[in-house]
Amino acid sequence: MDLNLVTRTVELAGERFPVVDVGAGPPVLLLHGFPDSRFLWRHQVPALSEAGYRVIAPDLRGFGDAPRPTQVRAYRRPFLVADVLNLLDRLGLDRVHLVGHDWGASLSWGIAGSYPDRVDRLVVLSVGAPSSPGWETMAQREKSWYFDFFCKTDIAEAALAADDWTLFREWSRGQGDQERYLRDLARPGALTAALNWYRAAFMPLEPGEPPFPALPAWDQVKSRTLGVWSDGDPLLLEPQIAMSAAAVDAPWRYERISGAGHWLMLDQPATLNGLLLEFLRR
Repeated sequence: MDLNLVTRTVELAGERFPVVDVGAGPPVLLLHGFPDSRFLWRHQVPALSEAGYRVIAPDLRGFGDAPRPTQVRAYRRPFLVADVLNLLDRLGLDRVHLVGHDWGASLSWGIAGSYPDRVDRLVVLSVGAPSSPGWETMAQREKSWYFDFFCKTDIAEAALAADDWTLFREWSRGQGDQERYLRDLARPGALTAALNWYRAAFMPLEPGEPPFPALPAWDQVKSRTLGVWSDGDPLLLEPQIAMSAAAVDAPWRYERISGAGHWLMLDQPATLNGLLLEFLRR
C-alpha cells in the first residue's frame, strides 16, 4: 500500500502532521519509533483495515514529514503525549486500540498507564514497561550504550553521518528501511530532531528551561496487553519486555517471533499481523 495515497494532514496546536487514516470500524492507532515514520506500518495498515478496523498511523514529531523542531524541549514526554491525545480528539476518538514500536511503544506504555480511559487494548512491540527489571541487567545496559551516545549533541550527529553514514549502518545492523532512513535523516535538522527523543528522555532540564505540564501519575496499565519481541533484535534483549507483566493490572500476554530483527513488522509481517488480529478480536 502506498501510504502517501491515504494520508491526511491534521493540525495539532498549530502544527501540521501527516496521518494515515483508512478503513472503518474499531480504531487502531499505530505509533512508530526511531528513526521511522508512518511507512513502517505499510504491511499492517492493509491487513487491519481489510479485517474491519479503522487504522490510524501518524508521523510522530521529529520523524518523517512531521514538524521537526530542533529544540530538545519540544520532545519532552508531556508534549509527545499531548500530540497523541490531541490527534485522538481531532479525529473524534475517545478510545483506541494502541500499538507501538520502539519509542512508539515507550510512549504507548505511558499513555496507557496515565490515561487508561483512552486505551482499549495495548500492543507493545520490542520495548518493555519502564519498570521492567529486565532493563537493569548488565547485558541490556551494555546493549543500551547508544542511549547515552545519542545524547551527545553535535558529536552524535557528526559521527552517525560520517563516511556515508557508516556508524548508523553499523548501529542498525542494516535492518529496517535503511535507504528511507538515510534520505529522511539527511534533510536539514532531521537527524537532530530524531535524536532529540533520546535527549528529552535522558537529559535533565536545561538551565533556564521552564517546567512543563505534569502528566497524571503513571500507574499499572489497566488494558489487556500483548507484548511481542523478536529474537534477532540487536538492540533490545528479551528480559526487558518479557518481564513486564507486573506493570499490567489486566490480562498480559507475551509472544516471541523468530527470524526477525528489531523491525519485526517488516521482517515477519504475516506473523505479526496474525498476532495482532487474533489479539484484537478476542
